[in-house]
Amino acid sequence: MDQDRSCKGEVRIGHSLNEAERQHLARRIKTVLHCLKQNGIYCSEDELPNIAVLGSGGGLRAMIALLGSLSQLKEDKLLDCIMYLCGVSGSTWCMASLYKELDWSTKLKTVKENIVQRLAEGSVNWSQMGLKLAKYYSEKDNFSLTDVWAALIVSHMVKEIDEHRISEQRGNYTNDPYPIYTVIDKQCKYDRLNADVWFEITPDESGYSLSGAFVDSSCLRSQFENGQKIKDQPETDMLYLQGLCGSAFADMEEILKLLYEALKHLIKNKIGSTEESQTSQTPDVQNGCEVLLTLVDLNLCMLKKEDPKIYLQTMKNLLKDKHDEAEQMTLHLERLMTSEGKIPEAELKDYTLHLCSSISDMFKVQGFLDKIWIAIVKAIEKMVHWIWGTTYDYLYKMKVEDVDPSVLDSKTREYEDAGALLNSPYFSVLRQERDIDLIISVDCNGLKPFETVVQTAELCKELKIPFPEVAIPPEGKEPQDFYVFRGYSKAPTVIHIPLFNAVNCKGEVLEWMKRYHTFRMDYSHSEITDLLDKAGLNIKNNKEKLLKEIENVIKEKKMK
Repeated sequence: MDQDRSCKGEVRIGHSLNEAERQHLARRIKTVLHCLKQNGIYCSEDELPNIAVLGSGGGLRAMIALLGSLSQLKEDKLLDCIMYLCGVSGSTWCMASLYKELDWSTKLKTVKENIVQRLAEGSVNWSQMGLKLAKYYSEKDNFSLTDVWAALIVSHMVKEIDEHRISEQRGNYTNDPYPIYTVIDKQCKYDRLNADVWFEITPDESGYSLSGAFVDSSCLRSQFENGQKIKDQPETDMLYLQGLCGSAFADMEEILKLLYEALKHLIKNKIGSTEESQTSQTPDVQNGCEVLLTLVDLNLCMLKKEDPKIYLQTMKNLLKDKHDEAEQMTLHLERLMTSEGKIPEAELKDYTLHLCSSISDMFKVQGFLDKIWIAIVKAIEKMVHWIWGTTYDYLYKMKVEDVDPSVLDSKTREYEDAGALLNSPYFSVLRQERDIDLIISVDCNGLKPFETVVQTAELCKELKIPFPEVAIPPEGKEPQDFYVFRGYSKAPTVIHIPLFNAVNCKGEVLEWMKRYHTFRMDYSHSEITDLLDKAGLNIKNNKEKLLKEIENVIKEKKMK
């Protein structure tokens, strides 16, 4: 039995859709009916197909490909058929850019041009990144690696620092599909049969998709106990949300390299700006800055498997006669170094954490309170501990029957990129209450174009969630541009569209995948427009097939 209750309107326990979403869907019905009529398809409201578009992960490739797909849907007069737009990882970056514009789908050509220009020509400088990092650290209780990633990496990739809040999107999408951003609960990842790992974020509320436990999105970061808010925290901004959703496009080692490189640039920029402004600093503070830079260089060289001798020697010189314990630890690290220049990982972590503590003491002398330096030190600590997405648990100490006890007993949860588990947001639209009839999956995965749909089918079987049987073609052949996995009984029909395929790439799928690999940090204007065109072709070439599947759904609903 669905138990729909709320605590002061902030925490809601219940599987039903929230009121704002229900109202939006009710308004959207007329738009969808009119769109179908334009395409020669007639049906009653009861027969109306409930259609969701899914954008997969894939960094900037996914962001741009989703934009190209939506633009072509608009050009082919199909976009207004869509009830939901859901994203994971890089696709959420596209959504964030779209939904900050009032009724973006009514002016998509202009919105697209602005996004393309920003990605090709925009920039965020290191001073802006440093200030944003410091702001994240100073304004919230739960500073984590997600803040660092958002401030230093995502801002560079999407070429802006978007400080809008997701709750500001309420009412902004009257003429657009309902937006759903998706992440996962990291602690539930390894027990997903018993604990609900799937977490969705909308302008109205956020929560566990399958368990039916939600909180007002403006309160997601605030502290709760037994359903009552006990401490306010600033609402998540869209840059942070993009960092939260899009952080798993590389393995741990590659991500650490990116972050240490970014911190190195930030430290050098900070040192340079301090020298240019002739800001007076005590010798301890100056020494602390140099120690910090050397510490970053040391960690970076170990990740790159380079010889660390020069950095250890520099560190000894910086610490000589100043910090005895740290100096002794440096000598100890030097003795542990192998002939190949390797340092035991655990020892390097302990050393890094100890130096961070010592540097904090250096920065605290004589009232030195530069928030950027302090935030950099804290960022390094989070990198050592590898802590992402720390957020107060709004279900802490509540009693909720369908929620795993581990979620109810922890003060904080760690949310992360859903791509770490499933690189497409299927489970947000497989909520029974959303009653989706047709899923159009724009799949931007690289060398495994069927991985997401196969994984979803397997997970749905385990969780007893209706999903169509998935039969994929033999390996070794380039994928086609349109696959249909038809649902039976209560299962939705799934249209699966691999981004790069035999039709739009004509024998050059691998070349296109290499050109637009996931780890790229930016694209030129021509590369962006080429990718938009490729994604658009997948819709343009299959308009009639899309309409045919919509008609099939309507026929099935009529029969029922």
